[in-house]
Amino acid sequence: MASPILFFGLLAFVFPSALASDPSALQDFCVADAKSQVLINGLACKDPTSVEANDFSTSGLHIAGNTSTPNGLSVTAPQIPGLNTLGLSLFRFDYAPWGVNPPHIHHRATEILTVLEGSLEVGFVTSTNRLITKVLQKGDVFVFPLGLVHYQRNVGKKSASAIAAASSQNPGFIPIAGAVFGSKPQIPSDVLAKAFQVDKNVVNYIRSKF
Repeated sequence: MASPILFFGLLAFVFPSALASDPSALQDFCVADAKSQVLINGLACKDPTSVEANDFSTSGLHIAGNTSTPNGLSVTAPQIPGLNTLGLSLFRFDYAPWGVNPPHIHHRATEILTVLEGSLEVGFVTSTNRLITKVLQKGDVFVFPLGLVHYQRNVGKKSASAIAAASSQNPGFIPIAGAVFGSKPQIPSDVLAKAFQVDKNVVNYIRSKF
């Protein structure tokens, strides 16, 4: 009898879609029908005969976002109906000087980021708590593996910007600090105090920021 490892290895080879972030599409494209309320692996498909080039295009990503935010960060997520069900999403990030995209997780996608302007310190933490980090310059590219905590920070004296793509139509976003200290209902203070080895007053102070 073949070993279970060989059996599941063959399954993974025959059905590679099982390893993908999003299911494979069963048609050339499925332009999102914004008027439909049906959600099946994304939005329902628009009538293919009414699809046009604009459904696969967007503009405005050359425009910098407003970074007057607590973290000095702006995120622009363009709406491209033609990406529906294709397993991709696109974002523009703008960072004020020393602006930060705080530690967070995309639990459904790998992310690849390209610096457009400025200098960015980027990093992710492995399952063994090792920090993989690097300072990127204009034109540099960096990959954040699926499900790992990662961040970006502008380390220059001028504004910075980047474009990122994710391997899922809906990559998910879990901010670490917000999830831990801003959950509804709250995680008990004594649990967080023990987890972070601090006094409850410290936990309550941090929680007040969320």
